[in-house]
Amino acid sequence: MKKFFEEFNAFAMRGNVIDMAVGVVIGGAFGKITNSVVNDIIMPLISMLTGGIDFSAWKWVLKEAVMEGKEVIDPEIAVNYGNLIAVILDFIIIAFAVFCMVKAINKMHDKLSKPAEPEPEKEPEPTKEELLLAEIRDLLKEQSK
Repeated sequence: MKKFFEEFNAFAMRGNVIDMAVGVVIGGAFGKITNSVVNDIIMPLISMLTGGIDFSAWKWVLKEAVMEGKEVIDPEIAVNYGNLIAVILDFIIIAFAVFCMVKAINKMHDKLSKPAEPEPEKEPEPTKEELLLAEIRDLLKEQSK
């Protein structure tokens, strides 16, 4: 039994497991933030654009509720697509934020791992022979004109 706990401790203290646990906790907190952004900022704006309709109340009623006085005999059957749209917006915002974060991390990683660019090599100065040959070439061009 002692060996089992030692193996579990070694597994739990590995860097990857701890990193993953931190990611799950931060992801949960980040999910709450995006939920609030969508429900408290984006959805009211969409409702305002659509004439003040409560976005969470958007639904497609398949069968009306059957009431007898104030008592519900047969409940309403409806497709509540307003909530689905809110969840999709949550996902898009989270995916965009993760994309931006990964892009920034990759850019920083590339910048840090890229070796300094070497200075461009200067062309070697021409030798005396090359200078003399260039001078002869230029003289021949002048004579042929």
